Amino acid sequence: MNPAALPANLIQTLSLMMVFTSVAAVETRRLRLSAMAYLCQALLMVGLLASFGAVNPALYWWAGTALVTKAVLTPWLLFRSLRGTSDRELEPVIGLGPSVIIACLLMLAFFHLTQGQSMLLAPAGMAQLEVFRTNVAVASTIFALGLYAMLTRRDAVKNVIGLCLLENAVHLSLVSLAPELSETAVFGVATEAVVTVFLLLYVIGGVRQEFGTTDTFRLRELRH
Repeated sequence: MNPAALPANLIQTLSLMMVFTSVAAVETRRLRLSAMAYLCQALLMVGLLASFGAVNPALYWWAGTALVTKAVLTPWLLFRSLRGTSDRELEPVIGLGPSVIIACLLMLAFFHLTQGQSMLLAPAGMAQLEVFRTNVAVASTIFALGLYAMLTRRDAVKNVIGLCLLENAVHLSLVSLAPELSETAVFGVATEAVVTVFLLLYVIGGVRQEFGTTDTFRLRELRH
């Protein structure tokens, strides 16, 4: 693969913007706005996949699939699950101010750690090029933020959004480390999480009707 064929500046710009949409999705207390932040990230991910299509036309098919699953179906499912309910997120474990600080620290720490240790974390030759190093660093940062959301948010819908961030992080890492392989597109399409999101939101809707809450902490108490 010829890295010079890639629109490196465009890829890095889209990749870095994904970090900011991740922070917005995690820290926004209005669930509809959080879902909107995820939608923006999904569109950025589609743009990244299409940009990598310059060296692997199979990635155009993944970009098309991602447009449907990530940018249309998943946001629609999220907005649909919030219909007729308050979109105010349940009070998380950590307050807004400290949580924003923690999210920013995670963002800075994981980005610099991954970018500085790219040879250790991703020994592939192409992973040492600047555009790939940036993408791998962004992927690890988004993964950390998604995991942080799942561990510190009481609201089940916000947990689903955290899962979506984890999926985007894995897919960004995949396309950055092996963009030239035709199997990359196949694996990416096969691991789209839209069905999982549908099932989780379906269960959450049933739980909301049965117990009147989507507070994952309270549900653990009810189980006992």
